[in-house]
Amino acid sequence: MDLKELQQVVQDAIEKGAKTVEQVHRQIANMPLDVLARFEQLEAPLNQARDFNDRTIGSIYEAIHNLNQKAGEIAKELLAKIDPSGKSES
Repeated sequence: MDLKELQQVVQDAIEKGAKTVEQVHRQIANMPLDVLARFEQLEAPLNQARDFNDRTIGSIYEAIHNLNQKAGEIAKELLAKIDPSGKSES
């Protein structure tokens, strides 16, 4: 496996890991809200809490995905400057 393939493997692993952690995060964060959903009187504030929760978690993981994407682009650019002997191009 060359360095470019390794870079892609690492980037893919981070992406998949972040997606998995996001799913678990959302499930855990929704547990107390699901319990509160049993009370009709809490419907309006509960909907606001769910919306806030979804937007917050979404923005956190969007930042992680964007950072991973940018890191991959930077790694590709740096690797493109390295020839097979490991010396950088002039």
